[in-house]
Amino acid sequence: MKALTPRTASRAVNRGAAPVTYGTGDRPPRGDYARARSDYTCEQAATYSAAEHETYRRLFARQRQQLPGLACEEFIAAVQQLGGPDRIPRLDDISQRLRPATGWELVAVPGLIPEEAFFALLAARRFPVTDWIRTPQEFDYVVEPDIFHDLFGHVPLLFNPVFADYMQAYGRGGLKASRLDACELLARLYWTTVEFGLIATPHGLRAYGAGLLSSAAELPHSVRSPQARRVAFDLRRMMRSRYRIDSFQASYFVIDSFDQLFAATAPDFTPVYAEVRATIARSGEIEAGAVLPGEREFTP
Repeated sequence: MKALTPRTASRAVNRGAAPVTYGTGDRPPRGDYARARSDYTCEQAATYSAAEHETYRRLFARQRQQLPGLACEEFIAAVQQLGGPDRIPRLDDISQRLRPATGWELVAVPGLIPEEAFFALLAARRFPVTDWIRTPQEFDYVVEPDIFHDLFGHVPLLFNPVFADYMQAYGRGGLKASRLDACELLARLYWTTVEFGLIATPHGLRAYGAGLLSSAAELPHSVRSPQARRVAFDLRRMMRSRYRIDSFQASYFVIDSFDQLFAATAPDFTPVYAEVRATIARSGEIEAGAVLPGEREFTP
């Protein structure tokens, strides 16, 4: 997710300062929030330096080379929609191809944004893309999502109609979850699907999560490593599961199809949240990496 922020009445309105986020860090989110509109969107940076374009080119080339046998076919087929790999693309150019495909468009944001602003954009089929790119020193790991992560990791699957509908449903569900004080439970679902999800295909396990598809090291680990734990998709189980943000995931969750993922978002989550909270109160949360008795596990 772009950000998780404490519940405040004004959290979805940009006031020119970086949002407060859950967790700890050595610095606030980077980005010039003074140039953003009230909904946190902004104009994409007018120009990028030659060095920034080169960083994008190197990142793109490295990740594209890894995709065969590791990424789902839907993702591989759509990567070409990002345009030329040698320079940072203009978001408007990609939106011109994305709108007729699934009705989505891309909007620039200065960095991490609050949860309600994020949900509202998704609900309107507008995907927020950070418009700055990591420094050469952050080539292998960047703390916050940058334009490469957002474009390469997230945008290709927005060309898939079923996944595109799932993302809008997630945004609508997020707005409701914020009123029910259930954003943490929904964030766990986002993390284990949109960011770090795997899908079972006739050719074996493949990645569809953006955090995997934009990572040189975790992508092959998630699909092929015998050390990784991979269990079947279970909505309530995933909402009870802890996860780490500073290391490889200890567990990955596997869907059978994007239709299964979309169907999981169709019901009203209000009773699901109540059920999950009751289960947590009775049996506790599930630690990262745990495999429960009777769970279906996947091997590479």
